[in-house]
Amino acid sequence: MSEYRPGYEVAAEQVLELIVRLGLRPGDRLPTENDLARQLGTSRTVVREAVKILSALGRVRAQKGRGLYVADDEGMLGAGRWASFFLPADLDHVYMLFEFRRTQEMETSRLAACRATPAELRAIEEAAGRCRRGFETGREDLFNEGDDAFHTAIATASHNLFLRVAVREARRLQAQSNLIGLRGSVGGHAAQAVEEHEAIYQAIRAGDPEAAARAAALHIDNTLDDYRREIQQRLFSHPAGDRPIVSGSSARPTL
Repeated sequence: MSEYRPGYEVAAEQVLELIVRLGLRPGDRLPTENDLARQLGTSRTVVREAVKILSALGRVRAQKGRGLYVADDEGMLGAGRWASFFLPADLDHVYMLFEFRRTQEMETSRLAACRATPAELRAIEEAAGRCRRGFETGREDLFNEGDDAFHTAIATASHNLFLRVAVREARRLQAQSNLIGLRGSVGGHAAQAVEEHEAIYQAIRAGDPEAAARAAALHIDNTLDDYRREIQQRLFSHPAGDRPIVSGSSARPTL
């Protein structure tokens, strides 16, 4: 049975999704409250409450007499502030990001096990299957598409707006560290990841929050181990004068 959610909370999420769908950037103007109400199929009162939430989060800016705008400062959970200090070539930053993702994924999986609707369970299952098909057919695009959809579906099933945004942004930042990671590879940890996805899904489906959290933690830990192995291989497989540049104290050979 799904947990009740206030209309303004749902509308707030829908406005964020609309911003992404329309490709709006900071400073761009949003539709009016009346237009948003029509597009979202709700009332202007609900939209107004949603705008208050998004304004408090720093995602939307309301200018009296002028309308609604995507905020210039996207807030503490927005991409702007995260990207301002994250360095994808700094291994210390990458490892800290994994540590952060571990906490996120454990909690979203734990909440999803308690809150996922039948439709959300199907979305998680379908994404896991897509990832598996990508691995079995050697299609990197399908594997990565399924992987992104899987983690996004779990975050959605947590029914927590803040976790959804945080998971999305953390995965976006991790994708920036391609030069030292394994994203885009169907080898390595991929076969194990497919089974780990299945374990997470089964725990969520069984409504076992702690088993789901443990399975999610194991998945992130194993993915991080794979990153470490790849980094070691790259450090030692290049001639001394031709090693890839990676910064941070963790880049020493004692990974």
